[in-house]
Amino acid sequence: MSTTSAQHRQGHRLLQIGTALFLAGLVVGVLVPAFTVPRLGLSTHLLAITQGLFLAVCGLAWPRLRLTPPLARAGTWIAVYGCLAPLAANLLGAIWGAGNTLLPLAAGAARGTPGQEAVIVGALRSGGAALIVTALLMLWGLRGDGTPARDA
Repeated sequence: MSTTSAQHRQGHRLLQIGTALFLAGLVVGVLVPAFTVPRLGLSTHLLAITQGLFLAVCGLAWPRLRLTPPLARAGTWIAVYGCLAPLAANLLGAIWGAGNTLLPLAAGAARGTPGQEAVIVGALRSGGAALIVTALLMLWGLRGDGTPARDA
C-alpha cells in the first residue's frame, strides 16, 4: 500500500472521528444542566466542538503531510488521544463533581476523591502533551513547498 493511500485513509478516519466528536459536543450541550457541575459540562461541550473541528482539520491536512508511514500511523492515534483524553477528563469532572485540582475556574469548589482528581489530572496532562506532539508533527509534516511527496 502506498504512503499516499495510507495517509488518505488515516485522514479520512480523523475526519470521521472529528465529526463524531463534534456531534457528541452538540449532545453534551443539551445535557449541560443535568451535570453535577454544569460549568464543567459546558467546558466539555465547548471542548468537544473545538476538538472535533481540530481533528477534522487534521484529517484534511493529513494526506499532505510528509511523514514516514509509521510516524503517520502513530501520529493519527496520538492526535485522537490528545483530543479524547482532555474531553474525558472534563466529562468525568462534570459527572463526578470533581476537577478543582487543574480546572478551578470551571470546577469551582468541586473537588473529588484523590483518585478522581488523579484521573482528571493525568488525562489533562497526557492529553495536552499529545496535542503538542500532534501540532509539532503536523508542522514538521508540512515542511517543503506544499507539493505532495512522491512514493518511493
